[in-house]
Amino acid sequence: MFDVRGRTAHLAWYRTDEAIADVAFLHGFSDSAQCWEPLLGEMPGIHALAIDARGHGESGLPEEPFRYTALRDDAALVLSSQPRDGGMVVVGHSMGAMSAAYLAAARPDLVRAVVLEDPPTGGADAHQPDEPWSEPPWLTEIRALDLPSRIAQGRANDPDWPNDELEPWAVSKAQLNPHMFDLPYQDPLSLTDLLTEITCPVLLIHGDSERGSLISTEYAERCAEAAAGDFNAVHIPNTGHSIHRDNRPQYLAALTPFLNHHR
Repeated sequence: MFDVRGRTAHLAWYRTDEAIADVAFLHGFSDSAQCWEPLLGEMPGIHALAIDARGHGESGLPEEPFRYTALRDDAALVLSSQPRDGGMVVVGHSMGAMSAAYLAAARPDLVRAVVLEDPPTGGADAHQPDEPWSEPPWLTEIRALDLPSRIAQGRANDPDWPNDELEPWAVSKAQLNPHMFDLPYQDPLSLTDLLTEITCPVLLIHGDSERGSLISTEYAERCAEAAAGDFNAVHIPNTGHSIHRDNRPQYLAALTPFLNHHR
């Protein structure tokens, strides 16, 4: 699926073809750019760019605090190195969605529209100091398994995921650099505060809170009130945090018209 691979500074990136990308994809925590391939396989005609976040996939991990401002600047570095007139549509999931929000707020020249799939709500003060953090126990347990066992665990945890999602998900867990948990961490700002700074069109996609979605319907309404630009929220029932995996057809039904309109 990814025919072009490259590197900008410490960041590994991938493109579906030689054409200038019109959509950039930012993955979630502990995933990698390769985790987008199953979805992209059902999106013909998209010229996609996907980036491994620092400490994930094949990207390096700079010796500095792990902050969303750093993730924002990483994405900006790659997008600036292969610019598109008017910017790209940026699609992010979880950590990648919050990174995309940071990017859209700070670099409107690079982002013409943004898709936020179940980002964290954030809420840190802008002056909050960096803090220690640790590897989540679930991730430690998954990383200790061999690849077939990780795939089997993923299938047991999420039996409704398409089979093609399981291997890239499992591979990405072993690629994550655990040294990131030795670095200081800073929680993200409030998503509603960031939305006051985003002037491009925003599509927020979320699932059910009781199934693990970070965004509730109530919070999505708060986002709509805060947004400075065009904003639309789509709730996909019976999905949790990984909406594009939990219900790919409905996710594509929400995403594709937005991309076709804005890219």
